[in-house]
Amino acid sequence: MENLILHKVRLSVLWLFAVVAWLGYLILKLMEPGVIEKILSLGEYEGEKLGPEILLVYAIVLLVLLVMAFLSLTLKDSINRWANIIVGIVVTVIDFAGLIELLAQPSAYAILIWGSKVLVGALIVWYAYKWPKKEA
Repeated sequence: MENLILHKVRLSVLWLFAVVAWLGYLILKLMEPGVIEKILSLGEYEGEKLGPEILLVYAIVLLVLLVMAFLSLTLKDSINRWANIIVGIVVTVIDFAGLIELLAQPSAYAILIWGSKVLVGALIVWYAYKWPKKEA
């Protein structure tokens, strides 16, 4: 039982790490020279026109990560395992695509953070796959 609780906490912390890493990336990106001015003058962030739609997408991504942190602690074991595997794979693939994009215009902090997000996503999938067997 203790092993299962530790496993759930580990998954939850990894999801929270993904949230904090993403928010950290966004904050550091805003510190780059000219980024805030471009947002204010053109209404663009990383080549995307900032409007209600893109902000909604950002909010959904943020909430999915936070909800997974909660669900990792509360769902029943088999559902928990599959939810973490499926959402973990989706998030890892998206983060990996983002990392590939960042390699085209390298920035040490961005590659470090995005690389850690890919690693964390892979760990989520791995830990979910290796879900502890029920103790007799």
